[in-house]
Amino acid sequence: MKVKICGVQTVEAAKAVEESGADMIGFLFADSRRRVTAGEAEEIAGALGSGIRRVGVFVNAGKDEIDEAIRRAGLDYVQLHGDEDGDFARSLDARVIKVFSHASPCTFREMFSFPADFILIDSGSKNTRGGTGRAFDWSALDHPDIDKGRLILAGGLDAGNIRAAYSEVGPYAVDLSSGAETDGTKDPEKIKDIMNEVRSVNDGEDL
Repeated sequence: MKVKICGVQTVEAAKAVEESGADMIGFLFADSRRRVTAGEAEEIAGALGSGIRRVGVFVNAGKDEIDEAIRRAGLDYVQLHGDEDGDFARSLDARVIKVFSHASPCTFREMFSFPADFILIDSGSKNTRGGTGRAFDWSALDHPDIDKGRLILAGGLDAGNIRAAYSEVGPYAVDLSSGAETDGTKDPEKIKDIMNEVRSVNDGEDL
């Protein structure tokens, strides 16, 4: 199971994520208290090695804005959190993660028909696009139309429920933000705890 730590805003936090062994690091370019500019993401990404994948999170951004962030921050993935359609996703010069709320009116078949490398299902509501910091009822994800090999699970995850997320859902990856923070700031100790839990899960999987 892979791990993405999202909402990173400083070089210090980014290095903690990288050193923990996380697979992906996320930069929020949308309106959020965790938002960064393309210039800030460029500086942070420049301090990282090539082993960690860089993800840019956007909500209904224009292609020019996304292209600039891809170029400046060296984004490997673009995470689309808005109303972007398949044609827009195909036009991007990066791999794509498409986000859906578990409360979306879309069926799982429709979600996984979207032309994206991964489908992220978050705990948003009908009035929000995710980032609630709350878990949802994972039992809904026990469905034949969900491709677990393309599924990224988000919403209320932390070191205390990572093992349950693996055993109950079995996603390709998990995405954490507030669960890796203390008082709204990325916490190196919490990041270490998350990765220790994931390593334990992954070691057991290999047996």
